[in-house]
Amino acid sequence: MAFTESRIFRQTIADVLGNTTAMDLDSDTLKVALYGNSITPDRDATAANTAYNAGQWLAANELSSSGQWAVGGVALSSKSLSTPSTGVVMFDAADTSSGSSATLTNVYGVMVYDDTLTTPVADQGVCYNYLGGANNVTSGTFTVIWNANGVFRITV
Repeated sequence: MAFTESRIFRQTIADVLGNTTAMDLDSDTLKVALYGNSITPDRDATAANTAYNAGQWLAANELSSSGQWAVGGVALSSKSLSTPSTGVVMFDAADTSSGSSATLTNVYGVMVYDDTLTTPVADQGVCYNYLGGANNVTSGTFTVIWNANGVFRITV
């Protein structure tokens, strides 16, 4: 299997609603790590296996560009939580970019994780996003352009 869809980690929602984790989307540092197509994202993974540098999300599987897109990811900026329509909660952020001389090959998706969290696990994953196929840049700026529907949205 490989990247084919974008999803929120089920255990993260359960941990937030069950008050197991005190995730604060406004003030916590959320990072975006890049991955190729050699992993199998799993929305039903345990909290420990959604964490950055655990399970599928090992740093060894991550894509980076020295001095441009760091191992461990790039922080989200201009984060916002809103209710744009009836029955919808949306989390969004500014598009996330590398430096101007990045070289990245076969980036298929990203994992967004909370770099501030330590409980129930450090660096717990929030969601993963499929980028629609292989994305590349050579000595340029790599930008994750978030969908008009946000980094993620929940319909209730």
